[in-house]
Amino acid sequence: MLETTRRWLAAHPNWALTFVTLAVLAPFLAKPFNIDDPLFIWGARQIYLHPGNPYGFDVNWAQTVFPMWNATENPPLACYYLALSAGFFGWSEIGLHTAFLLPALAVVLGTRRLARHFCTRPSLAALATLFTPVFMVSGMTVMCDMLMLAFWVWAVIFWVEGMERDDFGFLALSGLLIALAALTKYYGVSLLPLLLAYGLFRLRRPGRWMIYLLIPLAALYAYQVATIALYGHNLRLRAVQFTSFFAGFEKQNAGHSPTTTGFVALAFTGGCVAVAAFFAPLLWRRRTLVVGGGAMILLAAFAVFGDMLGLDSDDSDGTSRLLVNLQITFWAAGGLGVLALAVTDVVQRRDAGAWLLVLWVLGTFSFTALCNWTVNGRSILPMAPAVGILIAR
Repeated sequence: MLETTRRWLAAHPNWALTFVTLAVLAPFLAKPFNIDDPLFIWGARQIYLHPGNPYGFDVNWAQTVFPMWNATENPPLACYYLALSAGFFGWSEIGLHTAFLLPALAVVLGTRRLARHFCTRPSLAALATLFTPVFMVSGMTVMCDMLMLAFWVWAVIFWVEGMERDDFGFLALSGLLIALAALTKYYGVSLLPLLLAYGLFRLRRPGRWMIYLLIPLAALYAYQVATIALYGHNLRLRAVQFTSFFAGFEKQNAGHSPTTTGFVALAFTGGCVAVAAFFAPLLWRRRTLVVGGGAMILLAAFAVFGDMLGLDSDDSDGTSRLLVNLQITFWAAGGLGVLALAVTDVVQRRDAGAWLLVLWVLGTFSFTALCNWTVNGRSILPMAPAVGILIAR
């Protein structure tokens, strides 16, 4: 019986990945809403009653009453998805989390399909993505991040396959998915330079294929016109201004230097994509691991004795800040390993796929460290499928 089951799962990898994904995430269906979940739920309730006016209400956020359009920095497509889901599953934690199993599953299955173009172990790439800590945490929220990533992965799939087959229908579908990603979370617009670069590296010349990148630009322009008509403001521009202003304000107010911010971003990368550290003994030669270990020791000394993170030696609750610094340093070394994995891949292969993956990883890291108003796991999440594929390569 067990042997028959194993053979069936090996012959049907997508079903196997579906079962594993559900087994991993389903136990958390009753998890209470947290972080920014309420913002998206309130937006969904407004859309349920007034679908043409998603942000036309006030909300008490950060102990102050704001118009919703001023309180949120995300477009409303995730709220529309929540409102639609609530019509089928209800507004409970179990109901809405069940609806958000679908985007998580789409990312896992999409990673496998995309990985087939770049490696011989596509199921390993999908499992590495699933068991990435930031994926498992984000998979049980009702915020926009996982839905955006689902659109992102499938936009890349249809762009890559459209290029391979010279299929302009696939390229048009990819353009539509880019638009959906950008209208779910503004970071989705990063697909435009990413897929433009992939096309240029693959074909070595401009062509008619570039026209399909105008689809998301047209969608964003229409959204801009709609938000100005409804609220008197360009909400996409406001989000950019908010990110730029608070990125500088938060770092200056906290006294964070670019070195400190980069170090924290590396630590978040290493911890959020910890699966790369788990596979490190299989990915790197022994000499490389020894050199990396030595570099981590020097980095730890710099962080601890140079007080890079600005932490006191002991917290009021008795926590040893030395141990905290060492843990942060360990994960920062893991983050360096993730970036090194992407760079090494492109140095060795130099093909369009390698450039796609390295720009995907480095672009996400750069946005997190340099552009976003704060370093957080939600900003690291988009690189998870790319790291999974790099591990499998």
